[in-house]
Amino acid sequence: MNFRRQVVDILKPEHDDYYLVRWLRARNWNPEAAEKMLRDSMKFRERWNTDEIAKWPTPQILLDYSPHGVSGYDKEGSPIIIIPFAGFDIWGLLHSVSRADIVRMTMQALEGYMQQAYEQSKKTGNPNSRQFIVVFDMDNFNLKQYIWRPASEVVISLIKMYEANYPEILKCCYIINTPKVFAFAYNMVKKFLGEYTIDKIRIYKPDRTKWLPAILERCDADQLPAYFGGTQTDPDGNPKCETKICWGGKVPKELYTSKEDSFNNNLTFTETEIRKGGRLKLTFDCEDAGCFLKWEFRTFDHDIKFGVKCVNKKTEESVIEVPLKRVSSHQVDESGFITCQPGCTYHVLFDNSYSYFKTKKIRYSVLMTAPLNDEEQTMAPIAVTEEETSPADGGTAED
Repeated sequence: MNFRRQVVDILKPEHDDYYLVRWLRARNWNPEAAEKMLRDSMKFRERWNTDEIAKWPTPQILLDYSPHGVSGYDKEGSPIIIIPFAGFDIWGLLHSVSRADIVRMTMQALEGYMQQAYEQSKKTGNPNSRQFIVVFDMDNFNLKQYIWRPASEVVISLIKMYEANYPEILKCCYIINTPKVFAFAYNMVKKFLGEYTIDKIRIYKPDRTKWLPAILERCDADQLPAYFGGTQTDPDGNPKCETKICWGGKVPKELYTSKEDSFNNNLTFTETEIRKGGRLKLTFDCEDAGCFLKWEFRTFDHDIKFGVKCVNKKTEESVIEVPLKRVSSHQVDESGFITCQPGCTYHVLFDNSYSYFKTKKIRYSVLMTAPLNDEEQTMAPIAVTEEETSPADGGTAED
């Protein structure tokens, strides 16, 4: 009750006590920490327009090559999500769609599963149905592509997003058929998982006699594909139940986006060079509610630091919207967007001040648009001010 009173200004009618308990559990029943977590998540949802994510037109390549699906429900009515992880060709996807598209796809899937679980809880009358059972099949897992920096960055960013915005939706996670190299990968990502998530993870080697009985303790055999020891098959007898589960696979190279193409051919790109020790700063004024700041860029041969800062024109209070950090935009295109607040100035910074020897060539499109739900003005820019700065020698990336 105390927590509800603290956050009543941001709650929606569907946010019941069970919803609030999720955030409290994630912060060890500390209402102040839970409040911060929830408010930060609400800002994240506003930035990504998550409440409308179901309407986002998922690129067909993500529908065809993102491995996941629901096979059935556990004994309490919770969805059983199957993820044949070896079918997740992160290298191919990152050469075909943007990182932001992969984030949106993941959010869209999570939101869809949560809605499915909520509907189940109304049928069963059991709030535990709102949680998921997840089975990660790591058979044929290849660590090599995750050593590639952009791939590891995407995976880590997805884990951070999940931990920060979807607490306590996991009932139990079975990671099965793990090869020896999985231990190395798990130790890398484990540091980004909360204890409340780690406690629900069960890891098994390629030994069906070990992992199948554990899964069957929670799930009936008729809710699992025959491929995983259940009794389900497709109408044609396929034990993998591919009518329910997308198994992904290697993305054909002909679907890759070439370096000469952009993710949106309607955008106007600018090419320039940022000298060693220099910076490129673009300034935008937001006057109307519901505007978005969008960016797409790539560098040639070398990385660059990128960040976005918002300054309230009345109070002069500044907020870091995108932390300034080095991005591997020479390996894969960077793109994204944020929701803008009226009465604020947004500073977009491409920072090469850390480089004493290398001038960076960059091709970019950064613009402010009208609300995304206004189809007639989706790409209409508002007042834009650009400014290129070259700080004196000795300047830092944080200046």
